[in-house]
Amino acid sequence: MFYRPTMSKAAAALIASLTAVLPITAVAQQKVTFQTNWFAQAEHGGLYQAVAEGTYKKYGLDVTVKMGGPQVNGLQLLAAGQVDIFMGFDIQNYKAWEQGVQAVSVGTFFQKDPIVVIAHSDVKTFADLRSRTVLVSTDGQTNWWPWAKAKFGFKDEQTRPYTFNVQPFVANKNMAQQGYLTSETLAVQKAGVKDAKVFLLADLGYPPYTETITLLKKTIDGNPKMVESFVKATLEGWKSYLKNPAPGNALIKKDNPAMTDELLAYGLRKMKEMGIVDGGDAAKLGIGIITEARMKQTWDMMVANKLIDTTKVKFNDAWTDKFVKDVKVMP
Repeated sequence: MFYRPTMSKAAAALIASLTAVLPITAVAQQKVTFQTNWFAQAEHGGLYQAVAEGTYKKYGLDVTVKMGGPQVNGLQLLAAGQVDIFMGFDIQNYKAWEQGVQAVSVGTFFQKDPIVVIAHSDVKTFADLRSRTVLVSTDGQTNWWPWAKAKFGFKDEQTRPYTFNVQPFVANKNMAQQGYLTSETLAVQKAGVKDAKVFLLADLGYPPYTETITLLKKTIDGNPKMVESFVKATLEGWKSYLKNPAPGNALIKKDNPAMTDELLAYGLRKMKEMGIVDGGDAAKLGIGIITEARMKQTWDMMVANKLIDTTKVKFNDAWTDKFVKDVKVMP
């Protein structure tokens, strides 16, 4: 026989009240700030969906999404520790290592970079653009254009700056311009060019991933559980967004009131049509997958076009598949 002390009603009530709040304190959400690469749009849908549906909270994260834009240097903010995760891309991450910024991709929103070149209807093949003026952005000059020059024989002297205005292309049938599959292709249609020829560079062999989930190496090493949770929640967000985008779109429009239902629907439709999120390796290995074989293609392209200093950066520096390879969020 053993002695069990009695408990006063007041003490019992106190313990009961403390017990009632324990579940709340036990699942305190870790705050995470994610920096996008542009204004909120369908291309960010899975991220916003995971916020809207509480998926991040399910994994113990309190995620704040900060919009990018033309005046926002997201990689700089990541390097300075002002954001935890950045929506980057392979080439940029490798180049960051040259400058001492250890940016690492742990997954990707897109299996295909949605970058396109838009031409007028008389252009039959991409190589035919050797005789045309091509409008190329500043970033494009250091990522896809060197690849296009090497593979298709284009020349620097045929380029002019692309200023994110489709009117010069619309007005000049001897021009082509870069753009995004999910936005400029609609803009030129609405401007009157209904039969434009659209070349998706990824389908012509341009290899990089884009809209990657990018963190500093020290963050990955110091908080792998957060990284694992963020990756899982984001990929689940994308799967949900592809099926029913309404929750994510509501938050996108809240952050970016200029975004229209028409452009959101168009962007999602194009992503589905071309397998931007769920095509390629994602169809068999799961949304968000990055593979060594694909990364090697990007690395080899950068080396061949002298876009990387291999004395400062190594192939395995700017990516890891350990957080995504076994998640297998299937489309």
